Amino acid sequence: MSSLPSLLVVNAFIGTAGYKKLYQELGYAVVTEWSERRAISLVRKNPPAVIVADFYHQSDFRDRLSNLESLLAAVQSAPNTRILVFYETAHQAVLDKVSARLRVDAAFTLPVQEDRLRATLQTWLNNPSTSMS
Repeated sequence: MSSLPSLLVVNAFIGTAGYKKLYQELGYAVVTEWSERRAISLVRKNPPAVIVADFYHQSDFRDRLSNLESLLAAVQSAPNTRILVFYETAHQAVLDKVSARLRVDAAFTLPVQEDRLRATLQTWLNNPSTSMS
């Protein structure tokens, strides 16, 4: 098992995909998971230090507002796991509704400002158990 803090990248297709090298440079052991169901299983077995995920809204979702609600619900029981989402500004209102119910530690609009991303992740590395609330 790696002694590096783990960073789980979920649904890597909009904004998260291009930053694996940055995550590794900061000292994270990066795991990428394309399936939200498998990501939830990973989180329950061994909660990562950080989850980075693309957030989006699709009007055809019947029982939820976004692609991440199931994952966010699973992570609520892992208080030391930080949650970072990337999203399109058009989805701000939906993100606000979801984050009113489920913890999201940081949310960056696309395109992501790499220096801001680096600073946030570095802060979390330096303060791994500090509560964000």
